[in-house]
Amino acid sequence: MKKFALTLALKDDPELIGEYERFHKNVWPEVLKSILDSGIREMEIYRLGTRLFMTITADADFSFDKKSAMDKNNDRVQEWEELMWNYQQKIPGSAPDEKWVLMKKIFEL
Repeated sequence: MKKFALTLALKDDPELIGEYERFHKNVWPEVLKSILDSGIREMEIYRLGTRLFMTITADADFSFDKKSAMDKNNDRVQEWEELMWNYQQKIPGSAPDEKWVLMKKIFEL
């Protein structure tokens, strides 16, 4: 299994943050299926203020490139991602087409 940590920022608007959290209590079934079909076995998202932190545990053969290609061919996932951009914002230093940014592990016990 592989583990990943990613980060993203939300727009600094309490109403938008509340809506974002409500969407994540009822993620669309097609989006959940696409996550599982990509090889992700566990995913958690945490929030502190406007900062999001995501953990992913995935199969050994999981790759973000493969997941991205799958997502581009899934209209419902694309609809979800477009909707989520109403709440999300890029973090400084991220690439133009990058939403969630992979974090570097600096410690393990």
